[in-house]
Amino acid sequence: MKEVIRTDKAGAPIGPYNQGIKAGGFVFVAGEKGIDPRTNKIVPGGIAAETRQTLENIKAILEAAGSSLDKAVATTVYMVDIAEFNEMNEVYAQYFTRDAPGRTTVAVAALPAGARVEITVVALA
Repeated sequence: MKEVIRTDKAGAPIGPYNQGIKAGGFVFVAGEKGIDPRTNKIVPGGIAAETRQTLENIKAILEAAGSSLDKAVATTVYMVDIAEFNEMNEVYAQYFTRDAPGRTTVAVAALPAGARVEITVVALA
């Protein structure tokens, strides 16, 4: 059985998908971008600002599912410019301060909505 997770505290999906799905003791958060939930636009300020908003969106989705960032077991980070890795990583480290989840980071040619970073998360429910 699966449960759809939705919150207005994160950017609305820009396609036919849900913000998250709770199933089998896990929460699967869809690829989130630095979309401000009030404007549904990418936040200005570059990779650090986008990463911060992305992780705030993920935090809100996990909390709506009854989970948290502390329960994250895996993340995947997609970046348009891998040269911005250090800036992204500095912000990322502020959200995963102990027992960080496993992570994969990959460079991609482009992301939807003009985003520079997109992050997916799997967490314990």
